[in-house]
Amino acid sequence: MDQLEHDDQELIDDARRARERSYVPYSGFRMGASVRTEDGSVLPGAVVENVSLGLAMCAERVALFGSISAGDARPIGLALVAPRTDGRLTYPCGACLQVALELGGPGVRVIVADADGDSVERTTVDALLPKGPKKG
Repeated sequence: MDQLEHDDQELIDDARRARERSYVPYSGFRMGASVRTEDGSVLPGAVVENVSLGLAMCAERVALFGSISAGDARPIGLALVAPRTDGRLTYPCGACLQVALELGGPGVRVIVADADGDSVERTTVDALLPKGPKKG
């Protein structure tokens, strides 16, 4: 296993642990995320629901915002572990991708894995949000 695969697996494992801490009394859709920053720190995030849907927070944004709150460097990797949606791996929503783009840039690596650990896919924020604004 090369270093990149090792780093991805560490992010997936941390996201899987964070998923167990999800607060999902309304949907039951447990999601966990983790972010690696350019200084090597790894920060977790779990989805947090609220009866007022607009107040809920995706796991990815919890992790991304946590990296800023902790004073860490910019995000370079983002992993998401979640159940499948319509039989396919679940990817970050547009809001989460926009936050990753703003805080880390278009090259942020995105790793998604299913909750069972059967499948993993890798891409970048830019590939998922190709028309997103670029920081100048």
